[in-house]
Amino acid sequence: SCCPNGPGHGPLASKMAGADSDDSLYPIAVLIDELRNEDVQLRLNSIKKLSTIALALGVERTRTELLPFLTDTIYDEDEVLLALAEQLGNFTMLVGGPEYVHCLLPPLESLATVEETVVRDKAVESLRKISHEHSPVDLEVHFEPLVKRLASGDWFTSRTSACGLFSVCYPRVSSTVKAEIRQHFRTLCSDDTPMVRRAAASKLGEFAKVLELEYVKSDIISLFTALASDEQDSVRLLAVEAGVSIATLLPQEDLETLVMPTLRQAAEDKSWRVRYMVADKFSDLQKAVGPEITKNDLVPAFQNLLKDCEAEVRAAAANKVKEFCENLPEDSRETIIMTHILPCVKELVSDTNQHVKSALASVIMGLSTILGKDNTVEHLLPLFLAQLKDECPEVRLNIISNLDCVNEVIGIRQLSQSLLPAIVELAEDAKWRVRLAIIEYMPLLAGQLGVEFFDEKLNSLCMAWLVDHVYAIREAATCNLMKLVEKFGAEWAQNTIVPKVLGMANDPNYLHRMTTLFCINALSEVCGQEITTKHMLPVVFKMSNDQVANVRFNVAKSLQKIGPVLDSNCLQTEVKPVLEKLASDQDMDVKYFAQEAISGDCPMHAHSKITKNHYCTFHLITVFPCPVLH
Repeated sequence: SCCPNGPGHGPLASKMAGADSDDSLYPIAVLIDELRNEDVQLRLNSIKKLSTIALALGVERTRTELLPFLTDTIYDEDEVLLALAEQLGNFTMLVGGPEYVHCLLPPLESLATVEETVVRDKAVESLRKISHEHSPVDLEVHFEPLVKRLASGDWFTSRTSACGLFSVCYPRVSSTVKAEIRQHFRTLCSDDTPMVRRAAASKLGEFAKVLELEYVKSDIISLFTALASDEQDSVRLLAVEAGVSIATLLPQEDLETLVMPTLRQAAEDKSWRVRYMVADKFSDLQKAVGPEITKNDLVPAFQNLLKDCEAEVRAAAANKVKEFCENLPEDSRETIIMTHILPCVKELVSDTNQHVKSALASVIMGLSTILGKDNTVEHLLPLFLAQLKDECPEVRLNIISNLDCVNEVIGIRQLSQSLLPAIVELAEDAKWRVRLAIIEYMPLLAGQLGVEFFDEKLNSLCMAWLVDHVYAIREAATCNLMKLVEKFGAEWAQNTIVPKVLGMANDPNYLHRMTTLFCINALSEVCGQEITTKHMLPVVFKMSNDQVANVRFNVAKSLQKIGPVLDSNCLQTEVKPVLEKLASDQDMDVKYFAQEAISGDCPMHAHSKITKNHYCTFHLITVFPCPVLH
């Protein structure tokens, strides 16, 4: 039973005895019945229909009957309680608007104390949401006492929930109540239970933002210092994030004395998780403290993080290299990078951990735009070349995917000799996802390297992908060809790509023959009518006699796809007879797709089976008079 007193008990259940004679009670009778059902899914569905039930009952009965009943039923599966917590956050208008929103507090208060974290979090989220709908008076009379009850609850679950509610009620209450709220928060920050201190630490920065500056200095700083030196590293790492938020609130002159000593200590913490958090938030911290503290304090700290003994910390710091360098004071940016940051970066290029190297490779190219052409050629280029030869495919891929940064500064030619082997290795990598990623960068590379270099070095790779054993690669390779034609033009396609694609129509493997059709579908639009009609269409017609049914029905689909590119005469005299022949094929699938292509997606013909995504070729190939042709 969901109700603590068992079936048929409780203030609302007793009224259900007469439900048969009172139709207005029927919806709630169904709700109660389903809430008691052994099937969790039925109970869940019932909770999700609460708004409908509330509408049927009206606002007064929702307040006086439904909500007390729901408050009594908070003994259920977590997923049911989660749905209830979410529903109640949207219930304001269903209980009569902001004037009665406090009626929602009892069930949500109960939900905020349950054992399951996700339920408590959702209850707190809903409480935060409806707090804004309380008037200042109702906030003090109803909401603030709830926060106090949770903050002084016997179970840690209620105290953790309270931590998320202080900041939403503090700005709108009287100064006396504000003092009480600050005292409650102070108490929770030194709670005996680590989970409570963790919750307090996670909300410290948010709470600081709504406090008056004097209390930030007198209360919050001491709490921050205490939490940042907590015995539990899970508390200390959350204090780091709070420290960044607090730093944005303080005047520049107070930062050095109030915040920086604690943050320096965090950057050298014995726990790698705390140092990782410092590295992860480093750019935010840099913006918060300003240029002077960055030069004096953050640069040495960042160097240490880049050299940290734990790979996770080095990777997090490496990820921030570009952003950190971009935000350095302009007058000393180049000097700081060349003197302090670049030596650390050079060491990371040959790091023993592939995640560190991969993180660095994803941002290092961005340094070229900051340091300019000469420094890039002298100092960064050797690093890029080393990374292009790295044994880890992710490192090589990250360098290639960011080539446009270097191209803007020094041009890609300087890299081309090392680039080519790296591209070839990635193109033939055993992991198909790596091959897929390099295909996606090929149009970008082609544009930067130019048509001559591409034809000489990379064209054969692009064609080889068309016969890869993985379908996703063949599909991406087809799309890649279309993008290359858009970049290099139809004439280039006619001379370079089209003959090779059409040659695959004679391949003994039927999957490769089908790839020819997929390529023709993709290329017809970008190559235009002349090339499609003269070169591609005859091959499609020839393939209509293929021995494999899958190829034949793809011929029908291709003819439908390229129909809009062809002129009406060609459709009438050449395409239509081929489709009619396929429509009488022995294979049911071939027949179906041929008939689809003939009937087309035309609103004039209700019998059409074709989906709206296909092109309509009916108007062009039907024997009936058609507005398009007249």
